[in-house]
Amino acid sequence: MYEYYYAYAQKIAFRYCNFYEDAVSVVNDSFVNVFKSLHQFSLKDTENAVELRFKGWLRKTVINKSIDKYRSTNNRLAFQDINEEIYEISDQGNEADSLLLYKEMIACLKNIPFMYQLVFNLYVIDGYTHSEIAAMLKISEGTSKSNLSRARQMLQKQLTIFFETNK
Repeated sequence: MYEYYYAYAQKIAFRYCNFYEDAVSVVNDSFVNVFKSLHQFSLKDTENAVELRFKGWLRKTVINKSIDKYRSTNNRLAFQDINEEIYEISDQGNEADSLLLYKEMIACLKNIPFMYQLVFNLYVIDGYTHSEIAAMLKISEGTSKSNLSRARQMLQKQLTIFFETNK
């Protein structure tokens, strides 16, 4: 199970962690939590439904562990521009073009302040509402909306620069 879902979990963690080592730590902590709580997971549905529910459970666990990791570092990355090397994370089942675009977007996302990255990931990629984000991050809904707006503006600027320099 660990090997089968590792790349999936790592891809999620890397969106939330600015350092590869932090992402690996988050993934491992997430799997520890999952294995400790596995007895609570119900296997009543069809095989496909079970896998989808498990992936959703794992995704939520990884996201929560990523946020915990961020909090435990005393917000050391807040509002810093990060230019880290983007590590290869396999994404089985995607076409090459989709994977390339995803990697480019994540690379550009890493260049905006961390709090904006966090809200963008939670809202746009993972589908949380502003009220859920506000509760998770202990901020107001207005702050969540503002951070999302700024993240979109900054990401658009980063993507424009990226594509102009890589023509």
